[in-house]
This record gives sequence, C-alpha cells and structure tokens, in this order.
Amino acid sequence: MLGVRGRVSGRLSVGNVYEAAGGDRTFRLLVERFYARVAGDPLLRPLYPDEDLASATERLTLFLIQYWGGPSTYNERRGHPRLRLRHQPFAIGQAERDAWFGHMTWAVDSLDLAPAVRKALLDYFETASTAMINQPGQR
Repeated sequence: MLGVRGRVSGRLSVGNVYEAAGGDRTFRLLVERFYARVAGDPLLRPLYPDEDLASATERLTLFLIQYWGGPSTYNERRGHPRLRLRHQPFAIGQAERDAWFGHMTWAVDSLDLAPAVRKALLDYFETASTAMINQPGQR
C-alpha cells in the first residue's frame, strides 16, 4: 500500500510520486496525452458531455497533482473528489474501464518515468478505474 511519507513496501509514497514524476509539468503532459486519445475513442468520447475536453482535462490534471502530493488546488475549487459519486451518472462497464485504462497506460508509457513511478501510477489507475465500474454484471 502507498504511504504518506517515505517508502512503504518498497514503493514510492504518494507525496514522493508527485516530486519523482517531475511535478505539475509531468501530470499536465500525462493528462493531455490521455485525453488526446480519448477524443478519438468512439466508446469513451460520448461519456464526456462537454463539446471539448478542456474542462475534463483540467479537472483530472488538478486531481492527480493533488492526489500524488502536489498543491491542493483541486479540493479548493471542487471540494472532496468523491470519485464514484462523480462518475455515477455515466454508464461504465468493463469495456469502458478497459478502454480508459488502456489510454492511460499508453499515456504513462509515453513519458520518461522511473520504473517505480510508472508502477505507482499504473497500480493506482488500475484500481481506480475498476472501482468506477457501475454497470451490473460488467465488472
């Protein structure tokens, strides 16, 4: 499990991931690359109601920056993340989860990250994306 400070079970802590990844710049690039792929995905794009993905890009960027130990701008602007609640209006089954995780994995792999940072990010994205599944029998 990831910890708040230092190393836990040989993995980077949440706070250290933000710094080890390269801070804001890296997370902004990660999310930009992720949404560039989502924009052309016929399964995922309909789940984003805005005409463009700028708002979604900013929200995810700020969330990830905060989650991994950066500034708490996300909470200041939007309050507690409440990820499952915020995703409840959207039909997310295994196919949507797999597409989302596939694009995020590609975006992570497109960056020059240390292996421990890559692993921490992908472990989190795998768990979080699975938790967003809300369609019965599609987990």
